Amino acid sequence: MKRARSLETLLRLGGAGLMVALLTALLLWQRDELNTPVAALLYLLLVILSTASGGFLPGAAASILSFLAFNYYFIEPRHSLWVHRTQDLLALGVFLLVAGLTSQLMARARDGQALARAREREAVWLHEISAALANVHDSRAIVQILAEQCQPIFQAAQVQINLEAGYGAEPLTLRLPPEAKVSSQAPALIVPLQTAHSLLGEICLWREEEPFQPAEERLLQTFAAQGVLALERTQLAQAETRARVLEESDVLKTALLNSVSHELRTPLATIKASVSSLRSGAVDWESGAREELLAAIEEETDALNQLVGNLLNMSRIEAGVLRPQKSQNVLAEAAGSVIARLKRHPLRCEIRNEIGEDLPLAAFDYGLIEQVFANLLGNSLKYAPPGSVIYIRAQADETAARVQMINQGPPLPEEDLQRVFDRFYRASPDERVTGTGLGLSICKGIVEAHGGRIWAENLPGGVAFNFTLPLR
Repeated sequence: MKRARSLETLLRLGGAGLMVALLTALLLWQRDELNTPVAALLYLLLVILSTASGGFLPGAAASILSFLAFNYYFIEPRHSLWVHRTQDLLALGVFLLVAGLTSQLMARARDGQALARAREREAVWLHEISAALANVHDSRAIVQILAEQCQPIFQAAQVQINLEAGYGAEPLTLRLPPEAKVSSQAPALIVPLQTAHSLLGEICLWREEEPFQPAEERLLQTFAAQGVLALERTQLAQAETRARVLEESDVLKTALLNSVSHELRTPLATIKASVSSLRSGAVDWESGAREELLAAIEEETDALNQLVGNLLNMSRIEAGVLRPQKSQNVLAEAAGSVIARLKRHPLRCEIRNEIGEDLPLAAFDYGLIEQVFANLLGNSLKYAPPGSVIYIRAQADETAARVQMINQGPPLPEEDLQRVFDRFYRASPDERVTGTGLGLSICKGIVEAHGGRIWAENLPGGVAFNFTLPLR
């Protein structure tokens, strides 16, 4: 690269000399028709052109050669560098001074223009990298953008960015081009990724022959500062997300504990009272009261079992590990088994299973869909008026079966239709209606894990819960 620049400088100097020679030949051809001041002005014009096209060195060379040619060919005595007349000596001095100043001023203007263009390019590059990093919130993506921007801008043969642990799960090293081997030579330029408190990593550049200039090092430091800002923004966003998740988890845990403690207290109290009555001998073992107490124990135990099942399924859904074991099953049987279990005890509403036996087989996990039916029926039994009827219906198309459970409870407000499947959300403020607020959200998680969807809608004279299941 240095050799190429030296050759380019020599060519520019040779070009300046050639231009002086050509102008001198042209002026000698017309020397009888031109006076001395015109020749001097033409030489000055040549100096300006040489400086504008080649820079200071070609301009300075052109000014010196023009001075010598002007003195040798146009100042008396001609073909000699001696000057006899004072006014000619003064003219030559003024010419040399003007030529030198002109070349210097033109060189400064040219350098200023080049500097302005360089600053404009740097501003464009900084804008591009800032825009590229603006919406990136992943440390690997930030490092990738930095490497991809640095390689062409700095004409680097190889770029390597090392990121320390702390902004990712583990230390990160990215190299461009990816297939390049680790160079045995030391990097030509290393710029640290430094915050006010710690070192995040470093940017290493390799370039053949030509060393990096101070301006390039300053630009790379600016790029590194932009990368550090993006990395810090990523860390702050991750910290904010973690804090928000922990806060929400705290709220959910508190709500869950409050709700579960209330739901556990009632059945446990019933079981405790029943068992105490049976053990005390106050109840005759052959009387009907014994059967009532045993039925109460069984009912409350079933309620506890359902509560524990809901909690386990909710934890699986939140952890993303709920994996339905699908097989071809009959929807009518799943609904029927839940209804039969509920009818062991007196119900405040009638339940009618209108799912036809001719409905195609659907692909679902039998136990999980049983829990969906149990939760939806439990919710309907809580809100439907006593003596009303709950209908369970289903229909199928070519790809999915749609189940509809209709109760004659009060209609839901429009905002509740959208939120009724949220965790711990209770559409009714009635304190007489108990529950954890998890049942419908668990139904949503189970149905979506099967590839279906679930929603609620108001119908004339009631509320319907709908969900779909794939047939295959």
